[in-house]
Amino acid sequence: MRRTLLLAAIAGTLATAAIAQAPKPQAPGGKPNLEQAQKTASEVCLACHGPSGNSVVPANPSLAGQPAEYITVQLAHFKSGVRVNPIMQGMASTLDAEQMKAIGVYYSQQKPKPQAAKDAALVAAGQKLFRGGDSATDTPACAACHLPSGAGVAKNYPRLAGQHADYTYAQLKAFKSGERGADKDANGTIMATIAQRMTDAQMKAVAEYASGLR
Repeated sequence: MRRTLLLAAIAGTLATAAIAQAPKPQAPGGKPNLEQAQKTASEVCLACHGPSGNSVVPANPSLAGQPAEYITVQLAHFKSGVRVNPIMQGMASTLDAEQMKAIGVYYSQQKPKPQAAKDAALVAAGQKLFRGGDSATDTPACAACHLPSGAGVAKNYPRLAGQHADYTYAQLKAFKSGERGADKDANGTIMATIAQRMTDAQMKAVAEYASGLR
């Protein structure tokens, strides 16, 4: 485990240097330079987020198909410290607004790789909460913000469809513990409030259900 973390940290350091040396991805006419963004993704981001943004590591999120604005905002949050992750903060620290925008647009155009949910019992429970919420605890349906398909919307709501269940579950726990979201940004505060109303079993169920959405 320590060796894995050390290798990730080393990779992060090298990647940060690579980003810093890369030209700003600004194409003529003010359009994002997707060619440069693709180069950054293939040389830097691939190690954690996989080919074309489809992560092969359950602990790391897939970025393919995520709303472009959402990725851009999250990169800005890592850079400013709203979101805390040593590796991602190092990566984002050298990016400017145009680079973040270009990376967001690039990943939004990549095709998500479908996944299959593994636990039928969890899927059934997760589907009920995802679509209808829990009136007993005043927990809203996940679909209200993330859409019934789990595709997410613009800058505020991420794509959950096809996301690794382990990653989604970890983020829900982070929201519930206050590690992420609380008093840091409006949408994060909303998620922190919602997560407080969810049991551990419900978080696992929702994460499992969302992983199988397409």
